[in-house]
Amino acid sequence: MAVQSGKDLLIKIDQTGDGQFLTIAGLRATRISFNTESVDVTSLESQGGWRELLAGAGVKSASISGSGVFRDANTDERARQIFFDGEIPKFQMVIPSFGVIEGLFQITSIEYAGSHNDEASYEMSMSSAGPLIFTAL
Repeated sequence: MAVQSGKDLLIKIDQTGDGQFLTIAGLRATRISFNTESVDVTSLESQGGWRELLAGAGVKSASISGSGVFRDANTDERARQIFFDGEIPKFQMVIPSFGVIEGLFQITSIEYAGSHNDEASYEMSMSSAGPLIFTAL
């Protein structure tokens, strides 16, 4: 697989619930993380005292984060509204030459920052709130 440009890793939001996803404005850095809890089933009978884990068990989750330049675009405004209203809309994460992950996410934090001689910036984090769909590219 060829080297990919980081700017092509996109976080998109379904603005109105109609399935039309728009890239969140101003992002410079994006990240997605997949997690699963392990379920320890080790007992006195475990061979050699080695830990045993239960396959297919445990809670799965994903988190998305991004940071960038605050632009006050429609997508920024919508993200703020989602946060303050406690909505859980669909998001997409586009991973170039790999696939698209889509599902419900809750915006868990939005942070704004700025200094007197620099641009205003923001960071946001989202946590999965249901099953995710992966579509290979």
